[in-house]
Amino acid sequence: MTIAEAPPILDFSVFYGNDQQAKDKLVEDVRKCCLHNGFFQITGHSVSADLQQNLLRCVKQFFALPQLDKDAVLKDQNTWNRGYEKIGSQILEAGTAPELKEGFYIGEEISKEHPYFINKRLNSGPNFWPERMPNVEGFKQVAMDYYHAMHVLAKDVLTVIAQTLNLDPYYFKDFTTDAVATLRLLHYPPQAPDSDEKISRGIGAHTDFGSVTLLMQDEVDGLQVYEKTTNEWLDVEPVRGAYVVNLGNAFMRWSNDKYISNLHRVINKSGKERYSVPFFYSGNPDYMIDCLPNCLKAGEAPKYDPITVEAAVKGAYQKSYGAAETFKKGVVSTVKAVENTIAV
Repeated sequence: MTIAEAPPILDFSVFYGNDQQAKDKLVEDVRKCCLHNGFFQITGHSVSADLQQNLLRCVKQFFALPQLDKDAVLKDQNTWNRGYEKIGSQILEAGTAPELKEGFYIGEEISKEHPYFINKRLNSGPNFWPERMPNVEGFKQVAMDYYHAMHVLAKDVLTVIAQTLNLDPYYFKDFTTDAVATLRLLHYPPQAPDSDEKISRGIGAHTDFGSVTLLMQDEVDGLQVYEKTTNEWLDVEPVRGAYVVNLGNAFMRWSNDKYISNLHRVINKSGKERYSVPFFYSGNPDYMIDCLPNCLKAGEAPKYDPITVEAAVKGAYQKSYGAAETFKKGVVSTVKAVENTIAV
């Protein structure tokens, strides 16, 4: 991969085949990406095109609902991060305005009697479905079928990544057992042509919180990945059926910064509605993220203290959503100050 080249598209189908030479090349290609900027795309994976397209149709149907129907399932009504997120709820990049996206969070469908819910584990509880949505049962079925298919694919990707570090292919088995993950449906309205690109973001520049993210894009572009060697933002062109794969902050800690959790952002300048579906794979909430074997040079000390998956991800969530609330309070205070000045 050359400098200033967008994340390459890798044929993942060899993972499921018997050609060892092709498998070894896939491992090597993924290793190069992990070392360079932590991003690549995969085709030939295990998720069917029909399931992908059915989910994208559901995504568009949900966001087309009247605002009152979406507000009925606001995620603010629960503490386990399920349901609808309004435009402007989050700030991931310092110095920018609240983000121009709306979302819907889905996770494993568990009851309030489940140990994860009782013990308030990371993002764990019953889903908050939009019952006013036409054919909501079909929406639930497609969403959960897709969610479970993504769990399988995430494990496959981690199997390859383990080998890039010369670890046993199933090194991450304990990490993936009883894993927590979040499926996030996203809608980006087009940004105004005259909007200030320095402060307007679909999603601000950020790194992801967990281990790996698997992103399905629709046909509208907007995703950009930072290229540190040339100090520029590279467009990640949508490829029908492909997944954009990127490493999260857990891998930075795990690998002692050998692997990259890279900055990326979304700016929707297309003039079109943009939809995407990231799958954030956090892992077992009790799993301790500590420096991986083969990631320390002789005499080198780990850069990070051990931390559980739950503690790492929760801290990042609180920071990004808290930033949006602080921004909004600042705007309200400024408006009130101006009004008081005018009144005087």
